[in-house]
Amino acid sequence: MQIDLRGRSSVADYMVICSGRSSRQVGAIAEKLMERLKERFRISARSEGKETGDWVLIDTGDVVVHIFRPEVREFYQLERMWQVPAGKP
Repeated sequence: MQIDLRGRSSVADYMVICSGRSSRQVGAIAEKLMERLKERFRISARSEGKETGDWVLIDTGDVVVHIFRPEVREFYQLERMWQVPAGKP
């Protein structure tokens, strides 16, 4: 899920939220994304949480990526907190 944060947060312009089925898959998704960001876009992103694999945060500057295990994503419900309600700008 992609959430537009422009004008709503000074932290980033976009937030991306996705899930992996297990801690191992969450870590693998994060690792591959970090590799591709560096190879294709020459972006050295920072990350947090790869050690546990429950929730990995990748900060590219303009885009913040959250990769969750499903249970952790359900618990925190970031998309609910940041989504704009229907009919609102």
